[in-house]
Amino acid sequence: MKVYRDFEEIEYDKNTVLTVGTFDGVHRGHKTILNRLNEISEAENLRTVVLTMEPHPRIVLQKGDKLPIYLLTNINERINEFRKHGIQNCVVMTFSYEFSQIPAEVFIREYLSKKVGLKKILIGYDHMFGKNRDGDEALLQKLSDELDFEIERIEAMEDNDVIISSTKIRNALKSNQIEKANEMLGYEYMIQGVVVKGDGRGKTLGFPTANIIPPNLYKLIPANGVYIVSSEIDGKQYYGLANIGTRPTFHDQDSSTIEVHFLELDENLYGKELFINFHKFIRNEMKFNGPVELVNQINSDMEFAIKYIREIK
Repeated sequence: MKVYRDFEEIEYDKNTVLTVGTFDGVHRGHKTILNRLNEISEAENLRTVVLTMEPHPRIVLQKGDKLPIYLLTNINERINEFRKHGIQNCVVMTFSYEFSQIPAEVFIREYLSKKVGLKKILIGYDHMFGKNRDGDEALLQKLSDELDFEIERIEAMEDNDVIISSTKIRNALKSNQIEKANEMLGYEYMIQGVVVKGDGRGKTLGFPTANIIPPNLYKLIPANGVYIVSSEIDGKQYYGLANIGTRPTFHDQDSSTIEVHFLELDENLYGKELFINFHKFIRNEMKFNGPVELVNQINSDMEFAIKYIREIK
């Protein structure tokens, strides 16, 4: 897949089927659009183009009194998902306030039609774009004859009669519903980060941990608690327990940390970048009367995790 960071970089080709969106999470609903792009490309001999935005529009446009948005995927993760799905070209539009002020009709005429090329466009069921989100299916239909392109609308994907959306997935992750989030995503939710040196308390208790620092300020971290996770390290898959929280037993800190104890791995991981996949939520973070109670609970968590891992392997 070719990745372009500006509209000027991609070569014009009228024979293009494209879609536009932020695609945060690249979830199952998004994949319906990507799969349809590929079907049309093969049937009609058109190149596929996905246009996405970085940073996320809400990061640029949200006002200070609103809660910050936390994202399911950073731009590199989104690009990797597009690549996995066989998309041929990806244009990453640098989203700014100035860009947001481009009227929808100008965006269609000057960017999609003139710069990229447009034979067919796929839109989601609730797709809107351009200044004040004035661009919609009706505007595309209005311009389609003049600019000689077709429109195809992709209906929402539902899971148990609930429409899949990035917002619903974020809410699931914030409420410890990791399996529900994974079902909507179509894969295990993942965070990446570098292992840094901790205070060694886990090792003292008999459960050495990798302390993960996520590199992206806007990456959504699942709600505090204990999870079954996995990571590929030096080409081998390892499972483990992750604790997200403030370690209340030791009154350590106010902000949450991410600590992972890997089963069957005794290796110094300092400085390594790990991709942590979340499989199952076990329990909420708890405060214990002391280290002995904590160790007993960790052993219980380990037993549960080992049984679960045997079932999914």
